[in-house]
Amino acid sequence: MSPSVLICDDSNMARKQVLRSLPEQWKTSAQTANNGAEALTLLRDNSIEVLFLDLTMPGIDGIGVLQGIKKLNLNCSVFVISADIQPEMQAKVKALGAKEFIRKPVKPDVLINHLQQHGLL
Repeated sequence: MSPSVLICDDSNMARKQVLRSLPEQWKTSAQTANNGAEALTLLRDNSIEVLFLDLTMPGIDGIGVLQGIKKLNLNCSVFVISADIQPEMQAKVKALGAKEFIRKPVKPDVLINHLQQHGLL
């Protein structure tokens, strides 16, 4: 059975690219969000198990989403996918609960490897 998945990125192209990188059996359970506020609403109102999250978005950014997840005490495996690969940012998202920091553009084999490492495949 595939987990419920949310892909949050303000770029439609990036959301589609992550969707194409998911394991085949997961694609039917994936939802998308255009921004952090939309993602937090979906996370709060649904049982989302895995979140693929961009960092740089207008309004509530990825850091704000991670803080919101903590504040709402939501149980969700978060994988940050971003072009902002500075070590400080990687450390910050991990401190806020992200499982992994994946460089954009995500490659399917890299994504699958991270999912396997965290027992999600």
